[in-house]
Amino acid sequence: MVKDTKENKTANKGKLTQRVKRYGQVSTAMAGLATKLAGEKVFGAKIDREKHAADLLMRLGQLKGPLMKVGQILATIPEALPTEYAEAFQQLQSNAPPMGWSFVRRRMRAELGADWESRFQSFSHEAAAAASLGQVHRATLKDGREVACKLQYPDMVSAISADLAQLKMMFSLYESFDSSIVTKNIHDELKDRLYEELDYGLEAKRTSLYEEILRNEPGVSVPSVVPDLSTPRLLTSTWMNGQKIMLFKDAKVTDRNTIAMNMFRAWYVPLYFYGIIHGDPHMGNYSVRKDLGINLLDFGCVRIFQGEFVEGVINLYRAIRDDDGKLAVHAFETWGFKNLNKDQIETLLIWARFLYDPLLDDKKRVIGQTNQGVYGRETAKKVHDRLKQVGGGIIVPREFVFMDRAALGLGSVFIHLQAEINWHRLFEDMISDFDLQQLKERQKKALSFVAET
Repeated sequence: MVKDTKENKTANKGKLTQRVKRYGQVSTAMAGLATKLAGEKVFGAKIDREKHAADLLMRLGQLKGPLMKVGQILATIPEALPTEYAEAFQQLQSNAPPMGWSFVRRRMRAELGADWESRFQSFSHEAAAAASLGQVHRATLKDGREVACKLQYPDMVSAISADLAQLKMMFSLYESFDSSIVTKNIHDELKDRLYEELDYGLEAKRTSLYEEILRNEPGVSVPSVVPDLSTPRLLTSTWMNGQKIMLFKDAKVTDRNTIAMNMFRAWYVPLYFYGIIHGDPHMGNYSVRKDLGINLLDFGCVRIFQGEFVEGVINLYRAIRDDDGKLAVHAFETWGFKNLNKDQIETLLIWARFLYDPLLDDKKRVIGQTNQGVYGRETAKKVHDRLKQVGGGIIVPREFVFMDRAALGLGSVFIHLQAEINWHRLFEDMISDFDLQQLKERQKKALSFVAET
């Protein structure tokens, strides 16, 4: 016991020293950017943003923690950051070096007690996956079930608090030289979702929620939580066997189409029937079964929308399809955009037409192409440049952040698959019976079901 206490103290001291050094490095980089931006603004001195973004990327890429995750998310939200920084942050990888067995043993003991190993038939010493907030170990229960044990890194609340302060500084610097986008709501939305991701009890409930609302979707599988082996910082759920989706890039087109359609339903059945969306469609959060069905994983980032917001998403599609300007304005207002002038509306419609474009053609087609590996980046730059010309100050609604994240993330997957599908028919069939009151009733029933489990 004494030895374990000393180990803990040494580990905590080491982590504190590492974190102080980490934030010193990032703060120095941000302070350097502040000085350079001030010189650019006051004296007209141009800075090499690509070089500075690469330097900041190098510092972030060496770190675990929420800031790495935030960087990945921001890279997919059009113009939340200057282009140079967004393109650099796109390179941040979700896989981080895992913590060692001594750390895992201590953390499992803290969550399940001193006899925790006796509750498993086997427990892998090596992490199956490691990301920004925790790592996953594969294990076998006494009854033979294979499970995934997601173990949260220590002191993540402090890490998120510090990282959000860095993010706030980053946004403040951005707005000091570019006022086309007001970033407060983006920061607030990221803050709330990141803190939610630390609550594995909440994630367990949301996993059960998705298991319930997708139970009639044969092409989508969701893991089942093991409640007696889960805590607020340890989540144990059934292991889902599957292959990485990128392994199917060269599969026959019928297989790629099947995978794409299952991905489409995995994300959009919950949205259009329940007002709920999985907000983190990166490659590690799904895999492909032998029958080409999708394993949907990791429910730490789930966004629940008001039914009116979902109706606004459908109305904007119909406005673009039917060239209905009044309906488009109504849709933007339903989303939470306020006091938009005519030029701003026309500029936002450029982005909306880009997102909805694959849904407008009543024929089989691929989603699109991307030359730089960042889906939507060229269109986003066009929108941003025009916002600066017509007068910006647009306040991005909080709901927009992860809705946009999901659309771009899935669009990128569909581009990799080059699936040939009549997206128009697929979408029209999904929304043909949309009824706002029924959505609200289904959402209420689903959330009540989870609350009772």
